[in-house]
Amino acid sequence: MSQLNAKFIISAEKLSQCPDFQLPEFPLLGRSNVGKSSFINALANNKKLAKTSNTPGKTRLINFFNFSDIFTIADLPGYGYAKISKEAQARWQKYLEEYLLNRKQIKSLIQFIDARHDIQKNDYQMREWVSAYNLPIFTIVTKIDYVPKSKQQSVIAKIKKEFGNDVLGFSAVDRRFCDTVIEYLTNLCK
Repeated sequence: MSQLNAKFIISAEKLSQCPDFQLPEFPLLGRSNVGKSSFINALANNKKLAKTSNTPGKTRLINFFNFSDIFTIADLPGYGYAKISKEAQARWQKYLEEYLLNRKQIKSLIQFIDARHDIQKNDYQMREWVSAYNLPIFTIVTKIDYVPKSKQQSVIAKIKKEFGNDVLGFSAVDRRFCDTVIEYLTNLCK
Protein backbone atom coordinates (compact mmCIF):
# COMPACT_ATOMS: atom_id res chain seq x y z
CA MET A 1 0.00 0.00 0.00
CA SER A 2 1.53 3.28 -1.05
CA GLN A 3 1.83 5.73 1.78
CA LEU A 4 1.63 9.47 1.42
CA ASN A 5 2.62 11.76 4.21
CA ALA A 6 -0.34 14.11 4.52
CA LYS A 7 -0.81 17.17 6.66
CA PHE A 8 -3.45 19.82 7.19
CA ILE A 9 -2.29 23.22 5.93
CA ILE A 10 -4.96 25.87 6.43
CA SER A 11 -8.68 26.64 6.23
CA ALA A 12 -9.93 29.46 4.05
CA GLU A 13 -13.33 31.00 3.56
CA LYS A 14 -12.63 32.49 0.15
CA LEU A 15 -10.12 32.60 -2.70
CA SER A 16 -8.10 35.53 -1.32
CA GLN A 17 -7.36 33.50 1.84
CA CYS A 18 -6.20 30.37 0.00
CA PRO A 19 -2.57 29.33 0.47
CA ASP A 20 -0.13 30.47 -2.17
CA PHE A 21 1.66 27.38 -3.40
CA GLN A 22 2.11 25.72 -6.76
CA LEU A 23 1.13 22.10 -6.08
CA PRO A 24 -1.65 20.63 -8.26
CA GLU A 25 -4.91 20.91 -6.36
CA PHE A 26 -7.96 18.64 -6.25
CA PRO A 27 -11.12 20.20 -4.77
CA LEU A 28 -13.66 17.69 -3.42
CA LEU A 29 -17.29 18.28 -4.41
CA GLY A 30 -20.13 16.29 -2.94
CA ARG A 31 -23.20 16.26 -0.80
CA SER A 32 -22.78 16.52 2.94
CA ASN A 33 -21.95 13.15 4.50
CA VAL A 34 -20.87 11.58 1.18
CA GLY A 35 -17.49 10.69 2.69
CA LYS A 36 -15.09 13.44 1.60
CA SER A 37 -13.34 13.69 4.99
CA SER A 38 -13.17 9.89 5.29
CA PHE A 39 -11.63 9.83 1.79
CA ILE A 40 -8.87 12.23 2.91
CA ASN A 41 -8.25 10.19 6.07
CA ALA A 42 -8.10 6.90 4.14
CA LEU A 43 -5.65 8.29 1.55
CA ALA A 44 -3.49 9.66 4.37
CA ASN A 45 -3.95 6.49 6.45
CA ASN A 46 -4.71 8.81 9.36
CA LYS A 47 -8.22 8.65 10.84
CA LYS A 48 -7.77 11.98 12.63
CA LEU A 49 -6.46 14.19 9.81
CA ALA A 50 -9.79 15.52 8.48
CA LYS A 51 -12.65 15.88 10.93
CA THR A 52 -15.49 13.48 10.20
CA SER A 53 -18.95 13.86 11.63
CA ASN A 54 -22.32 12.14 11.60
CA THR A 55 -23.86 15.59 11.40
CA PRO A 56 -24.08 16.77 7.78
CA GLY A 57 -22.84 20.26 6.98
CA LYS A 58 -19.96 20.42 9.47
CA THR A 59 -17.37 21.55 6.91
CA ARG A 60 -17.88 25.30 6.54
CA LEU A 61 -14.53 26.36 5.07
CA ILE A 62 -12.18 25.17 2.34
CA ASN A 63 -9.73 22.89 4.16
CA PHE A 64 -6.37 22.30 2.47
CA PHE A 65 -4.29 19.14 2.89
CA ASN A 66 -0.79 18.62 1.46
CA PHE A 67 0.00 15.06 0.33
CA SER A 68 3.79 14.52 0.32
CA ASP A 69 4.34 17.75 -1.66
CA ILE A 70 2.89 15.93 -4.70
CA PHE A 71 -0.63 17.39 -4.63
CA THR A 72 -3.11 19.20 -2.42
CA ILE A 73 -6.66 18.20 -1.64
CA ALA A 74 -9.16 20.95 -0.88
CA ASP A 75 -12.13 19.71 1.14
CA LEU A 76 -15.10 21.94 0.31
CA PRO A 77 -18.34 22.37 2.26
CA GLY A 78 -20.85 19.72 1.19
CA TYR A 79 -23.86 20.76 -0.84
CA GLY A 80 -27.47 19.80 -0.31
CA TYR A 81 -27.73 19.91 3.45
CA ALA A 82 -26.69 22.44 6.01
CA LYS A 83 -28.66 24.03 8.80
CA ILE A 84 -27.54 27.55 8.03
CA SER A 85 -29.27 30.72 6.90
CA LYS A 86 -30.04 31.44 3.25
CA GLU A 87 -27.63 34.42 3.44
CA ALA A 88 -24.79 32.17 4.62
CA GLN A 89 -25.57 29.64 1.89
CA ALA A 90 -25.55 32.39 -0.75
CA ARG A 91 -22.21 33.67 0.57
CA TRP A 92 -20.71 30.14 0.49
CA GLN A 93 -21.92 29.65 -3.05
CA LYS A 94 -20.37 32.94 -4.18
CA TYR A 95 -17.03 32.16 -2.46
CA LEU A 96 -16.92 28.60 -3.77
CA GLU A 97 -17.72 29.67 -7.34
CA GLU A 98 -14.98 32.32 -7.15
CA TYR A 99 -12.54 29.70 -5.86
CA LEU A 100 -13.48 27.00 -8.40
CA LEU A 101 -13.39 29.36 -11.39
CA ASN A 102 -10.25 31.35 -10.51
CA ARG A 103 -7.89 29.09 -8.56
CA LYS A 104 -4.98 28.46 -10.94
CA GLN A 105 -3.65 25.43 -9.04
CA ILE A 106 -6.77 23.32 -9.66
CA LYS A 107 -5.86 20.27 -11.74
CA SER A 108 -9.24 18.56 -11.62
CA LEU A 109 -12.38 18.63 -9.54
CA ILE A 110 -13.47 15.39 -7.89
CA GLN A 111 -17.19 14.81 -7.46
CA PHE A 112 -18.24 12.29 -4.83
CA ILE A 113 -21.30 10.09 -5.24
CA ASP A 114 -22.56 7.69 -2.54
CA ALA A 115 -22.69 4.15 -4.00
CA ARG A 116 -25.72 3.28 -1.86
CA HIS A 117 -28.00 5.86 -3.48
CA ASP A 118 -29.03 6.98 -6.93
CA ILE A 119 -27.43 10.18 -8.20
CA GLN A 120 -29.30 13.02 -6.48
CA LYS A 121 -30.76 16.14 -8.06
CA ASN A 122 -28.10 18.40 -6.51
CA ASP A 123 -25.36 16.06 -7.84
CA TYR A 124 -26.74 16.61 -11.35
CA GLN A 125 -26.97 20.38 -10.74
CA MET A 126 -23.34 20.48 -9.62
CA ARG A 127 -22.26 18.50 -12.68
CA GLU A 128 -24.21 20.83 -14.99
CA TRP A 129 -22.53 23.84 -13.39
CA VAL A 130 -19.07 22.24 -13.82
CA SER A 131 -19.88 21.36 -17.46
CA ALA A 132 -21.13 24.88 -18.17
CA TYR A 133 -17.66 26.20 -17.26
CA ASN A 134 -15.91 23.26 -18.92
CA LEU A 135 -13.91 22.44 -15.79
CA PRO A 136 -11.94 19.16 -15.59
CA ILE A 137 -13.68 16.62 -13.34
CA PHE A 138 -13.84 12.94 -12.48
CA THR A 139 -16.02 10.97 -10.07
CA ILE A 140 -15.32 8.93 -6.97
CA VAL A 141 -18.03 6.52 -5.84
CA THR A 142 -17.76 6.34 -2.05
CA LYS A 143 -19.02 3.69 0.36
CA ILE A 144 -18.68 1.06 -2.38
CA ASP A 145 -18.08 -1.56 0.35
CA TYR A 146 -21.78 -1.22 1.29
CA VAL A 147 -22.73 -2.53 -2.17
CA PRO A 148 -22.53 -6.31 -2.75
CA LYS A 149 -19.34 -7.18 -4.70
CA SER A 150 -21.45 -8.61 -7.53
CA LYS A 151 -23.14 -5.19 -8.04
CA GLN A 152 -20.19 -2.81 -7.58
CA GLN A 153 -19.20 -2.70 -11.26
CA SER A 154 -22.78 -2.03 -12.38
CA VAL A 155 -23.07 0.87 -9.88
CA ILE A 156 -19.85 2.37 -11.27
CA ALA A 157 -20.96 1.74 -14.88
CA LYS A 158 -24.31 3.46 -14.24
CA ILE A 159 -22.61 6.59 -12.87
CA LYS A 160 -20.11 6.55 -15.75
CA LYS A 161 -23.04 6.40 -18.20
CA GLU A 162 -24.66 9.41 -16.52
CA PHE A 163 -21.57 11.58 -16.01
CA GLY A 164 -18.93 10.29 -18.43
CA ASN A 165 -15.27 10.89 -17.61
CA ASP A 166 -13.43 8.58 -15.26
CA VAL A 167 -15.26 6.96 -12.34
CA LEU A 168 -13.35 5.29 -9.50
CA GLY A 169 -14.79 3.20 -6.69
CA PHE A 170 -13.68 3.93 -3.14
CA SER A 171 -14.04 2.51 0.35
CA ALA A 172 -12.69 4.37 3.35
CA VAL A 173 -13.43 1.32 5.50
CA ASP A 174 -10.94 -1.13 3.99
CA ARG A 175 -8.78 1.33 1.97
CA ARG A 176 -9.01 -1.18 -0.90
CA PHE A 177 -8.97 1.47 -3.65
CA CYS A 178 -6.41 3.85 -2.10
CA ASP A 179 -3.53 2.75 -4.34
CA THR A 180 -5.64 3.15 -7.49
CA VAL A 181 -6.76 6.64 -6.47
CA ILE A 182 -3.27 7.77 -5.40
CA GLU A 183 -1.84 6.50 -8.70
CA TYR A 184 -4.63 8.26 -10.62
CA LEU A 185 -4.05 11.58 -8.84
CA THR A 186 -0.27 11.31 -9.17
CA ASN A 187 -0.60 10.66 -12.94
CA LEU A 188 -2.84 13.75 -13.29
CA CYS A 189 -0.08 15.80 -11.65
CA LYS A 190 2.48 14.87 -14.33
